Amino acid sequence: MDTKWLLVDTPKKLQRAVNDFERAKILSIDTEYDSFRYFKEILCLIQIHANNTTYVFDPLNNLNISFLGRYFDNQHVVKVFHAADNDIRLLKRDYKFNFKNIFDTHRAALLLGFQQLSLEKMIKEFVGVELKKSKKIQRSRWDNRPLLEEQLEYAAQDVIYLPALYEKQSAELGMKDLKDAAGEAFDKIAATNWREKRIDRRGYAKIKGYHSLNQEQKELLKKLYIWRFHRAKEENRAIFMFLPDNNLLELAQDTEHLERYLSQRKIKLYGAEIEEIIKNG
Repeated sequence: MDTKWLLVDTPKKLQRAVNDFERAKILSIDTEYDSFRYFKEILCLIQIHANNTTYVFDPLNNLNISFLGRYFDNQHVVKVFHAADNDIRLLKRDYKFNFKNIFDTHRAALLLGFQQLSLEKMIKEFVGVELKKSKKIQRSRWDNRPLLEEQLEYAAQDVIYLPALYEKQSAELGMKDLKDAAGEAFDKIAATNWREKRIDRRGYAKIKGYHSLNQEQKELLKKLYIWRFHRAKEENRAIFMFLPDNNLLELAQDTEHLERYLSQRKIKLYGAEIEEIIKNG
């Protein structure tokens, strides 16, 4: 199947998407997001396949996509996802969308007794198509603009086979008398909500090397650990990118030489705060 996709970045293209959605009984949906580099995941793309076209919406271009809510909340339109949990959480968090009548091909496969649940495996098993996915593109910067055409092609691939996969899995669930169990599972997924990341109050004690510290160093490590969590949250940067565990451990052991463990940039940005924590410690 050729990947026919359209990046929705003008009112005219948006109207074309609306026209297709109005006629659709099935919408297949996926998202691309970055949870690696950020403290709070960033939703980068929304892909929706309707009829014969995949529409790609960019949440980072200020396009008003609130109209999607009327389809997500429509009981008469099936919304097909693969491993929907995170997609639904982020769409609810950012747009307050509500979801009814979803079908999760990942959960369906689990109910049908499959062990290997990747989208590629499911499409090959049920649809007979070899989906070729580039790991390089998968790990690319989805938050960077402009997006590459290869990224858009990759994103569109994730939804074009979902309608066929849904039809096959739905039939098999019916044959095995699992439709009610599937419906209950899908309703729970549709009801899932995003939750803010919380600090692990004993996480500092899990840092490699913690047990070799003396009591004073352990107390300082705890304070640095708590400070790091809140500062990474403020800057929306992944904790490990903000300040790795080994740097925290080194700072707790050697409070006189910040320059050995922090770059000049980090010393300029956070040196005074860290010195204050050390002093108060």
